[in-house]
Amino acid sequence: MATEINKLLQMVIDHDASDLHLTVGRPPCLRISGALRSVNLPELNADDMTAYMKALTSDKNQVELAEIGSTDFGFSFEDQARFRASVFKQRGNIAIVLRIIPNRILKFKELGLPPQVKDYIFKPRGLFLVTGPTGSGKSTTLASLINMINEEKPHHIITIEDPIEFYHEHKKSLINQREIGTDVPSFSEALRRALREDPDVILVGEMRDLETIQAAITAAETGHLVFGTLHTTGAGETISRLIDAFPADQQEQVRTQLSGSLRAIITQSLLPKIGGGRVPAFEILFNTHSIAHLIRENRIFGIESVLQTSGKMGMVTRDDHLFKLYINGLIDFASTLECCKNKDDITKKIREYQAATSGKK
Repeated sequence: MATEINKLLQMVIDHDASDLHLTVGRPPCLRISGALRSVNLPELNADDMTAYMKALTSDKNQVELAEIGSTDFGFSFEDQARFRASVFKQRGNIAIVLRIIPNRILKFKELGLPPQVKDYIFKPRGLFLVTGPTGSGKSTTLASLINMINEEKPHHIITIEDPIEFYHEHKKSLINQREIGTDVPSFSEALRRALREDPDVILVGEMRDLETIQAAITAAETGHLVFGTLHTTGAGETISRLIDAFPADQQEQVRTQLSGSLRAIITQSLLPKIGGGRVPAFEILFNTHSIAHLIRENRIFGIESVLQTSGKMGMVTRDDHLFKLYINGLIDFASTLECCKNKDDITKKIREYQAATSGKK
């Protein structure tokens, strides 16, 4: 069975897929350019899935699977790539999803982010968030930003991940990577410990609970640059999610803390690219005096307007970036509408652009 799983992992690499899905009653499926496609192989049965699980999963993770019904871990596939595995039970059977993590960390210029982002990742302290849905490329972006610091600054970087995805080598920085469940029991515990470990930069793989959010904000306030992720779809929603995680009687204080400690929010998603592959769409916020004032005054609804008028600073709304991707021929109209916030506004903008450009021909 190990040979068969290796063939499937090689297929992921050869077809430039992002994920491999294995479940009872279907052949193996690859996610290519955002869409699931069945492989020309027989349907998997319960015995197949049990064998695949045992071939991939350590004894410790098998115990976790038996106790709570799911387990997550990472592993290397020869020297070609790493994979993040999620093994879980469904309808009494095993299912597996494997996501590829390329060995090569992208350079900053390959991300498609504005150059102003560089200024914010070299700040001496603060909270820098990369958000978006599952599979939106958050880990790839964060790995690139951490790698840039690693190459240019003599810092101590601590990453806290579940599981570790990209492996970083010591370069100009010293970098320690801690895995939840292996090196430390939880994100919040790892963050508390990190403050005693003389870090300059801390990466929190997921800010999933109040304790972790609280510890991350404290770390950002006390002289550390903290990178974190949330599963949110916009800058305003991200700020609201952070504040709403706290009890009502603490929220005013948290707004004040965030207005001072927040550095930037990058929200991203991956869309099918015309011609194949995928392209990232971004919403980018930098914490200017105007943004900080809106956060303190609990006027989150005003953030969109600031983003729309701050393009020269590198800020951009999701819809403006989608429009740019569309007129540059990178995404189609359907993808633009599917990902945008205001379908009516962006449709009108595209129609006006089409009318203006057709008149020039």
